[in-house]
Amino acid sequence: MHIRFENKTAVVTGSTAGIGYAIAKGLAAAGADVVINGRSQSRVDEAIKKLEGELKELDRGDHGSIRGVAADLATVDGYKRFVAEVPQADILINNLGIFAPKPFFEIPDEDWERFFQTNVMSAIRMSRHYTPGMVDRGWGRVQFLSSESAIAIPTEMIHYGMTKTALLSISRGLAATVAATGVTVNAILPGPTASEGVSQFVDDLARDGNKSRDQVETEFFEQVRPTSLIQRFETVDEIANMCVFVASEQASAITGAALRVDGGTVNAII
Repeated sequence: MHIRFENKTAVVTGSTAGIGYAIAKGLAAAGADVVINGRSQSRVDEAIKKLEGELKELDRGDHGSIRGVAADLATVDGYKRFVAEVPQADILINNLGIFAPKPFFEIPDEDWERFFQTNVMSAIRMSRHYTPGMVDRGWGRVQFLSSESAIAIPTEMIHYGMTKTALLSISRGLAATVAATGVTVNAILPGPTASEGVSQFVDDLARDGNKSRDQVETEFFEQVRPTSLIQRFETVDEIANMCVFVASEQASAITGAALRVDGGTVNAII
């Protein structure tokens, strides 16, 4: 299977690191013109420089162009600034998201609102802007980065799980809204992944507990995610591979789906 994205513009939100960066890299390597997004110009510039260097090392002279827009998409002003600079896109990856473990009874209203604005409303605004243009052109791909936590709600961060469940509803509803237009809409459900934030969290636990990183990872999957079939953190590239395929022409019949790439963490057959 040879996946290419000639003359396709891809927007990946929250893509200066972690899963978003890996998705941007995968799309660019396959020829898409990629727009990276982060909250600060310095982070965006660093990500572009790093990505260009990695593609050069891969000897990918046929990769797409790379640019970046610094904007906080959790805010209306940030969203407006972004779409003013990038008015249309063929592929939209709604990856922006935050997480933080916190007991339910200690989560204030402000945290619920912040998580909802960042994880949910950013995706709604971006999809509402870009999807009509895709419909007009008869081709497009919209993806929502949900999580296995949307199905198996983690008691240690219920507010996070709530936002990821919301994305499943939005994704399915939008897919039905644009049925038979050439635009596909899907949700991607990663499992525990060694992204920048998670890796730092694991490193902090190892340091505080005077343990090795491997010990912390082993204990995490024994105690917190015992249903994982791979019993390890996934890599960001493993998630990105799914996203790149689903964005491709080859995945034209996949829409309205909640696609698990969770290492078998969710204990279900569908």
